[in-house]
Amino acid sequence: MVLSACAGPAQYYAGTGVHDATVAEAAGTWENIENTRLTLRRDGTASFQHLDGRNFDFDDGWRVSGTGTWKLGDDADGQDIRLTMTARTGAGTRSDAAVVDASASAPATYRWSIHVDRDEREALALFFFIGDPDNGSTYVLRKVTAQKAPAPATPAADGESER
Repeated sequence: MVLSACAGPAQYYAGTGVHDATVAEAAGTWENIENTRLTLRRDGTASFQHLDGRNFDFDDGWRVSGTGTWKLGDDADGQDIRLTMTARTGAGTRSDAAVVDASASAPATYRWSIHVDRDEREALALFFFIGDPDNGSTYVLRKVTAQKAPAPATPAADGESER
């Protein structure tokens, strides 16, 4: 008897090793280039728009918007965001979905395990695997940073206009 199995990156993924992230650091709004927006609030509630499924669910092409809960988990391999959708407020499909399976409608509830990592600047980065886990493709979310508003214009002295 011969047994074989796929053994890609996700099966042997050893985690990020990040253990120092805090709820305060993870809380905020996160975005993906695909118009995804995830807001994690310090009170453990969450809202999201256009969030895709993970692993093979990504291949079904659905995207969901909704609300839910989250918590920052930690195990030997590193930390993760454990996000649970408790109410779906919208559903759609990705425009780039190769094949949209009509029988694979967006779920009413769903759970994501989103890995917590640090980028080259030591800022948090969130990601989960998409598609066939053997391929190691990731869906990365970056935190939206508050941009400094431009200083208000000061009136010119003696009625002169600024240039």
